[in-house]
Parts: sequence; structure tokens; C-alpha cells
Amino acid sequence: MADEMVRLAQRFVNETYGSRIGMTVEENGRTGWATMFALTRALQYELGISALSDSFGATTLSTLTSKHPKLNASTMPSADFCRIIQSALYCKGYDGGAIDGKYSDRVASSVASLKADMGVAGAFPGSSLEPKVFKGLLTMDAYVTVNNGSAAIREIQQWMNGRYIARKDFFVIPCDGHHSRDVAKSLLYAIQYELGMADGTANGVFGPGTQSGLKNHTVAVGTTGTWSLLFTAAMILNNRPVPFGNFTGTVQTGVQTFQAFAKLPVTGLGDFQTWASLLVSYGDQTRKGDACDGITKITPARAQALKAAGYKYIGRYLYNPSTTSLPEKEIQPGELATINEYGLRCFPIYQTWARSVDYYSPDQGVQDCMNAAYKAEQHGFKAGTRIYFAVDYDAVDEEVTSHVLPYFARIKSQMDYYGNPFKIGIYGPRNVCSRVSAAGYADASFVSDMSSGFSGNLGYTLPANWAFDQIVTKSVGSGDGALEIDNNISSGRDTGQGDFYPASTTKLDTGLNPGLIEALIDEATGYMASISRGEASNNIFTRRECLEAVLAVDDVITSTARRFRMRKALIQTSAFWEFCHYGKEDMNKDGGVGLYYTGVLPDWAKDLPGVEIAQDSSTGIGQIQGRVGILAWNNAIRAGLVDGTVTDPADVRPSPDADRYKMWIRLLEDEAFSVRTIGLIHIWGADGKAGDVEERPIRRPALDYNEEEIYEVLRRYQGPFEPAFSDAKLRMPLYAIFEKYNLLTRGV
Repeated sequence: MADEMVRLAQRFVNETYGSRIGMTVEENGRTGWATMFALTRALQYELGISALSDSFGATTLSTLTSKHPKLNASTMPSADFCRIIQSALYCKGYDGGAIDGKYSDRVASSVASLKADMGVAGAFPGSSLEPKVFKGLLTMDAYVTVNNGSAAIREIQQWMNGRYIARKDFFVIPCDGHHSRDVAKSLLYAIQYELGMADGTANGVFGPGTQSGLKNHTVAVGTTGTWSLLFTAAMILNNRPVPFGNFTGTVQTGVQTFQAFAKLPVTGLGDFQTWASLLVSYGDQTRKGDACDGITKITPARAQALKAAGYKYIGRYLYNPSTTSLPEKEIQPGELATINEYGLRCFPIYQTWARSVDYYSPDQGVQDCMNAAYKAEQHGFKAGTRIYFAVDYDAVDEEVTSHVLPYFARIKSQMDYYGNPFKIGIYGPRNVCSRVSAAGYADASFVSDMSSGFSGNLGYTLPANWAFDQIVTKSVGSGDGALEIDNNISSGRDTGQGDFYPASTTKLDTGLNPGLIEALIDEATGYMASISRGEASNNIFTRRECLEAVLAVDDVITSTARRFRMRKALIQTSAFWEFCHYGKEDMNKDGGVGLYYTGVLPDWAKDLPGVEIAQDSSTGIGQIQGRVGILAWNNAIRAGLVDGTVTDPADVRPSPDADRYKMWIRLLEDEAFSVRTIGLIHIWGADGKAGDVEERPIRRPALDYNEEEIYEVLRRYQGPFEPAFSDAKLRMPLYAIFEKYNLLTRGV
């Protein structure tokens, strides 16, 4: 909402200084950085500084301090100088008087209130405006709680301001009740001051001197005074619900909880490792991790070196788009077998470039999801493995909102579309990991905590769902076993994978080459015409329309085939054959099923003749009954091939909540789900069709299925009675057509 006094302040700076400072601001009555920058430049102009800038930096502060160490009614150099102060007060939400150039009682009272809100009233008593307070006035920082800010954090912010504002490099920090980069750095300054570091030595960096000093300042139950205040402040800033003050039993309990969460030794003491984890994202970099990641192939010698060093979990990259740079970044042939042989486990990472905001978009999310899934399947990772998609740059919060979240939303929706063959994790700074996870787009975080200066790490807490915490680069092993790794702490939330599909002698199928589609359509539809199947007066769709419907979900068919290590042609053949035979009587039966479970005819069935109530029908692109769909999914769930809840194929209550209807309606309406179900029906058929007319189990569909196995699984899809046997013979040439074009696409 526009504020008229802010509008007047903007008009003042435009009319008085616009031509002098090289900028004007929009007179919209809303405070923003542009207005604060203009007021800063106006102040610099009044101070006689020739090189004007948006920053209230060292030159501005030193010049102001030397010329006007205390600004009040008796020391004000000019009316316009005072108007700058009055305008800034209004922009900050305080009463600035009439913007008349007078340091009136109203202005003095507001300055006193400002200093009280900052927590510096003790250091700067009275109603004069000191230079460091002026600097704080010309920022967008708030000095009252905003956006549900924490009263406890505000108390800490005010306390630090009041205690350390006289130090040369300590400036007023926000008192808004929110942890931030500035607050985190100021806490490090405070610790360095208490360690006895002089101005100029204290720098807000967690360096050797600070670390050495903290090793001599373990706090525990009974500790009081400044060190207890600093430690409890660090706890509160890390979202730990402890009181700000003395180290009590309550604080000890909070420390133990934090130590357990961060995988520190649970001592209940404020020891060095605990201090370190509270103050900087990487914590104590001498900590021994049992996880690592790297860009180097894990050979037997390196695997032995890692195992000897205590590592269990190895992060490796699924893909490297470069053919020359980092030649071992992508998992190499035989590498996963080596990891398995040495009792190690692997968690996969997907990253191509991903080092700037421009990379992230919804379209890129679709592409990366598809490529990551393909690569994971190619390397031999089994379904259920978690892939960590990387955000390997310092994404600011606005970029997370505008680019990163939409990118991960599409990764999630695309993985859902594929039937969730893999779980989704995120690699990145703390804020990015937390926000993507909170949105429901990732269920575990691999945190890039080595980059402690990232805006997404400094001032943010370790994500609640952290799985791996990357803290330092180090070297392991010697000779042939030497390699450089990033040392990671693991939480136990993800233990990677230790069992992989063996390397195949033939390639997995990929998405169909678009250049082959017309030839495939001509050959497949021509074959169906030659056997007089699928296009008659009773049919609803032409053979071409049926095949185009199958090709429209080629990506899902490809994903399903790769996931279960079967040939796409099995799914394509069953889908195309069945859809070609979908006729008017099938639509009538579908209408009857809808009527049975809902009590009304579906809109698409209202004009159909002879609709009769029925509990089930063969429906959708795969012509699958609801009962069969449930049995196939139950079989896959029990076998651990897919996630889900076993449902009851006999639940035929005349209700939309009936298990059979819920399966049936998905098969009818969701073609992606239907073609995934075709793959599961082939597996169920090979397993013996439990719950149906059971048959002798055979080998599950595999990449090296022989002709007899292909025939048998195609036959079982249709049933144990004629015409299933004769139709399966007719399906075999169709299978060969699909396999011909799949082979041309994937290569041998």
C-alpha cells in the first residue's frame, strides 16, 4: 500500500537531488532499494564526496564520522541534510515530521525509538543520530519483527548490536527476528571479539585463530555469562528451541538433540565440533565421513583404499556431456560391479552444467528427468534408487522461486508420468535443498556445505531431510589407489545402492527415432491390413490412429521397458493389437461399468445404444480389465518391483471408492498408466498369473528373450484359451516389426 509521506520523501529527493546524483526514483509511495540508494547518494553529495555510489561504504562512513559524529538540532549542517534524515525515517516506518528541514522533537523521538529498536540505545544514548545508526537507517533492514519473525532471534540481534556496535567492523544488523547472512557473520565477529581479537584482525571468517580459540571455550551445564549467551544464540539461530542465556539442563537437552541430528558425538557439551556445526555450514572439516563423492573411476585399488579409510557410500555421476573434459566423471563400464564386489554402495548424481540460473527451466526439468532415468537404467541402477539432481551454484532465494522450483516441479511430474522408477533427491546449498524439499519435489538432500560463503548456506540451517553433508575435499589412498574425493557426513537417510543389474550384452531401448516413425506406421498398419485385423465397421479408430496413440506415449513405454529390463516391442505389440480391436461394443460395456459404479452414464456414453450395467470390462489402450490390472499391480508390489498398496480385485461395491472401479477408471482415462500396466501384466503372466487361471511360471521378460518366450508372454496377455494361441502367432510378426525399428534406433 502506498504511503503518502514516503511519496513526499521520493518527491523531495527527485526535485532536490535528481540532477545532482544522476538518478531519480518512482514516486509510488512504496519504500524500496532505489529510494534508499537515492537518499544514500544525496547524503554523499551533502558530504562533498565526488564519486557517488549506491553503497554506504567505508568512505561515506568515515567522512560522516569526521564531519558529523552526532547529528541533532544544534549540529545539523543544513535543512536539506535534515530532510534526508526525515525522508529516511518515513521510508523506515518512523515519524519524520513535516520534511521541513527541522530536527524537531518528533524527529528526535523517532531517532530515539529507532536506536531502541536496534538495541543500541545503551551504546548511543539520547536522540542524536550517530553515523552507524545513520548507515542502518539507509538500508532496507527492519528493526522490528516482520513476517512472523522470532522474538528470541530479535533479542539476540539487539543484544549483539548493543554489545558490539562500538567495534570498528561491526555494523547494525537487522532486528527482524530472522536469521540471515549478515546475522551469521556478525555472530562470528562477536565470537572473535570475545576471543580478544583486535579490530582489523577480527574478520567474521571461521579461520584457524577462531577455531583454535573455540577449542578452549567448551560450554556446559552451569556456564553463565557471555560465552553461554553466544552459544545459546548460535543454537537459537539454528532453530533449536533453547532459552537465550545460561547453559541450563534445558540447553543441554537441546544440544543433545542437535548433535544427534547433525551426526555429532552426543555429549551434551558445547564443544568445538558443536560450535563449528552451529557457526559454519561445513562445521569441523576434520570430521571423518563414511560417504564421499568424486569424478574419478572406482577401480579395485581405489575401492580398497576407500574401504580401508572407512567409506561406505560413494556418490558418482550418471552422465558427462563432455567427451574430453573429466573423462572419468561419468560412471565407467564395470565400475558398479567393482563397488559391489568391495561391499561399497553407490548413490547417483545427475549434473550436466547446472552452474547458473539460466540453466533451470521446466523444459530442462523434463529433459533432465528423462536423461537421468535413462542413464540410471543404462548403468544398472534398479528401480527405487534415489537420483540427486544438482543445483551447483549460489542460487539466491528469488532465483529458487523463479527458476529452480519450476525446474524441480517438472522433474517430479515427469518422474510421476514414468511411474516413479526412481526417487528424486537434490544436491545444492541449504536453502535450495530445504525449499525444493518443502515443496514436495525431493525427499532427501545432498548438501553442498563446503561452499560456506554461498548465500544459500550462510544463515540457513541444515535441511531436515539431509542425507549427505559435503564438508571438505581430501585425498585418499596412494599409488594406484590414490584419488581425490569430497568427504561427506551421512545421516543414514540414504544408503545408496549395492546391488545392480549386470552389464547387458545388448543395449536398452531408447526413444524411437522420429525419422523412422512413418516407415514403422506403414509397415505395422500394412501388416494388420494383410491379416484383416483391426479395421472394420465395428472399429472406432483406424489402424493408423491406434498406432499414433501408442507412439504418443513412447517415452512412457521406453521408461517402463528400461525399468523392467524388457523389450519395448512387448508393450508396443500388446498395446497396438488390443487398441486396434477396440470396437463399439467395447464402448457400450465401458459405459455400463461407469453406470454400475457411479449410478450415472458417463458423458461420452449417453448416446450409446444398449448400455448394460457391468462390474468390469476390457478398457483403455491396452484393453485391460480392472480385475486384471489389480492382480498385475499386486504381483509387482509384492515382488518389490513397484511401490504401492495391495488392493482387492473382488471389491466391486457399487461405489466410486471400490478398488476395482478405481483401477478400471485409471486404465480408461490414463494412457501412460495403461501402458505401464501392460508391462506389469507381462511380468505377472510370466510369474504364473496368481489370482487368475494360473499357469506354469517362466522367466520374466528380459532383454534376451527368445522366440518361444516372446510368444508365450504375448499369449498369456490374452488368456489361456483360444483365440489367445492363434492370435499370439499373428502377434509375433507384429512384434518383429516393432523390434526392427527399436533396434534401428538403439543399435545392437
